[in-house]
Amino acid sequence: MVDHLVIGAGVVGLAAGRQLAQRSGSTLVIDKNRQFGMETSSRNSEVIHAGIYYPRDSLRTRVCIEGKHRLYEYCQQQGVSHQRVGKWVVAQGNEQLEYLYALRRHCAELGVPAEIIGSAAALKEEPLVRADAALVSPTTGIVDSHELMSALLRDLTESGGTFAPNTSVVAMQRDRGSYKVLVTTGDPETPFMAIRAPVVVNAAGLWADRIANMLVPDSHPWREQYRLHFAKGRYYVLDAGASARLRVCRLVYPVPDKNIVSLGTHLTLDLAGSIRFGPDVEWTASNTNYEPEGGAPIEEVVRAINTYLPAVRSEDLGLGYTGIRPKLQQPGGAFCDFVIREESGAGMPGFVNLVGLESPGLTSSMAIASMVDRILH
Repeated sequence: MVDHLVIGAGVVGLAAGRQLAQRSGSTLVIDKNRQFGMETSSRNSEVIHAGIYYPRDSLRTRVCIEGKHRLYEYCQQQGVSHQRVGKWVVAQGNEQLEYLYALRRHCAELGVPAEIIGSAAALKEEPLVRADAALVSPTTGIVDSHELMSALLRDLTESGGTFAPNTSVVAMQRDRGSYKVLVTTGDPETPFMAIRAPVVVNAAGLWADRIANMLVPDSHPWREQYRLHFAKGRYYVLDAGASARLRVCRLVYPVPDKNIVSLGTHLTLDLAGSIRFGPDVEWTASNTNYEPEGGAPIEEVVRAINTYLPAVRSEDLGLGYTGIRPKLQQPGGAFCDFVIREESGAGMPGFVNLVGLESPGLTSSMAIASMVDRILH
C-alpha cells in the first residue's frame, strides 16, 4: 500500500509526485519506460510559454501563467539551465496584423507583458526576420527539460518518494476504498505485482485515456470524453554552414491557425544558441511511431519558414527529431482545454485524471502539480 500512486514520469507526473511526496505518507511514481521523460516531455520545443494564446478563462491559460512564474523561480533555485530569451509573434499582411493587435489586447487582459513593434524596429533588431509587425513577448524562455526533470526526481526521492521505471499498468479497479493496480515489473521471477493506493494520479500523457478507461465499462462517457488524438511533429535543425550564416537572437513564431491546433512551424533556440524549426502536424493513429517518414515535404516546410525567415533554403535543413502530442482536440475540431479533474463525481474519489496535457504542459507542470495537491488535500 502506498498513499499516492502517480502513473507516468514525464514532467507533469514528476512535478505531481514531488508535490505529493512533500506531504506525510508514501508516494510512488511509476513509468513503463526505462527512465523518466522518454516521450512528450523530451520531444518538444523546450519553451517556457508566456500563456498568451488560449481563452482567458481556460485552464490552459491559468496554469500556464502560474506555471511560468513557478518554473522560472524553481529553475533559479535549483540551478536548472534556462534563459528568458523572449519571443516574437510575427504578422504578414493586414489580416495577420488584426490578429496581432487582438492578441496584444488579450495579453493586456491577462496581465501578461507584451508590446507591438513595427517593421522598421523589427528589422533593426533582427535583420534576417521578415515581419510587417511583431508582438514582443519578453517573458517567454527556454529550459533544459532533462535537467528540469532530473531536479524534480531528486526532490521526489529526497522527500521520501520512490520512482519505479519499467513498470506498466495492465489492469486497475476500485476495490474496498482504494485502487488495486496490477503492473508488470520487468523481473522474470515476479513479472506482475499489485499496488494498492487510495490516491491515484493519471499523468500517463500519450496513454492517459487508456489508463482512465481501465476503470470504466465500454459504455462509459470517458471513452469518448477522454479520447486522445495524436499529432506527430518533426523538428528540423540547421547544418553547420547555415548556422554560421543565420543568426537570430530570440524565438520567432508565425501567427497560429484559428483553432490553435498548432502554433505553426516556429523558430526556437536551444541553450547553446542553435536554431531549430518545428513542429509540423501529421495526425496519426499511433502514439509510439517516432519514425520521420511522412509529414510535409521539405519544400513545404521551407515555404512556411520563409514567410518570416526568407534566407533559409531546403539544403540548410536536416531532420532533428520527432514528437507526438496527445490532443483532446480532434482533426479539424475546435479548441479543447486541459482535463485536470478529481473523479468523485464519477464515483471514483481520489482518482485524478490529467488528460490532453500537450503544449504548454511543460510550462504548466508545477502549477498543475500544485492544483492536484489542492484538489486532493
